[in-house]
Amino acid sequence: MKTIVLDRPEHFTRLETSEPGPLLPGQALLRVRSIGVCGTDLHGYMGRQPFFEYPRIIGHELGADVVAIAADVTNVSVGDRCSVRPYLTCGICIACRRGKSNCCTTLKCLGVHTDGGMRDFIVLPAKNLHVANDLTYDQLALVETLCIGGHAVDRSVVQPDEHVLVIGAGPIGLGVIEFLRQVTPNIIVMDVSTSRLSFCTEHLGIHRTVVAGENALRQVESMTNGELPTAVFDATGNPGSMMSAFQYVSHGGRLVYVGLCQADITFSDPFLHRREITLLASRNAVAANFDKTIRLIKSGRIDTRPWITHNATFDTVVENFPTWLRPDSGTIKAMVHWS
Repeated sequence: MKTIVLDRPEHFTRLETSEPGPLLPGQALLRVRSIGVCGTDLHGYMGRQPFFEYPRIIGHELGADVVAIAADVTNVSVGDRCSVRPYLTCGICIACRRGKSNCCTTLKCLGVHTDGGMRDFIVLPAKNLHVANDLTYDQLALVETLCIGGHAVDRSVVQPDEHVLVIGAGPIGLGVIEFLRQVTPNIIVMDVSTSRLSFCTEHLGIHRTVVAGENALRQVESMTNGELPTAVFDATGNPGSMMSAFQYVSHGGRLVYVGLCQADITFSDPFLHRREITLLASRNAVAANFDKTIRLIKSGRIDTRPWITHNATFDTVVENFPTWLRPDSGTIKAMVHWS
């Protein structure tokens, strides 16, 4: 079967590999149709992704068809279109037992800790599949990245009357914004890129935007009557941004780290205590986030059409991949149409 392997940083290889063998109980065989390219994939390509090992078949944002199921599988049927929850979990550790499988102690994410979906077929636990036969493959491949934002918003417990700030308008930040829009109109977005801020205004209806820089704090203060946002989301994965994000949090507010970096993050303890800031990490998503995201896409409350700015196929993805890293490419989400 057609397969693409990231065998070392900045180098892909196209291969023919063997098709999967017989299914074990609880498993389903999927034919991959669409693959969303995530920041995780881009960082892995550059050799900057924590927990990443080479060689690796990347790809964890998947829209796929079910082509076979084990005899004991009842939640999906052959022919179903599915979005894939790409987190392989143990089901028995303290996190899993408490409903937090997103941070399972032995979690393996497809395309990061174990091989992912840049191949014709993949075998997965059927419990990780979310059926949505009336969505397109591209929409199904977008579900996971949206869920990251949905889980972060759930963690924050934002209320309708709150002012919130999202720092970073890449795909993860945009996912946060999509779910905040379901809760509150009082959203401010900050980014270094004016084109990304324009995207937020044009496609998401966000009119309070701030270009990151020396005047950013004063601008955010002016937008919140001098009180600052009660919830701040940093979706940059940039250590400098993550450390400076504390200054934007109101007294009694909370800061949610959605982005991930390899550095140590430090902050002033007196500053943290004086404002009694709640600091939250948000990792991955849970099954309920996938179900909710699919409902919101089906209802039209989340419009996925503006998200996909670049496209590729098996034959073109290797050559196109590095171009999506360029700031001037305007890439929001690249989609690989596999078959």
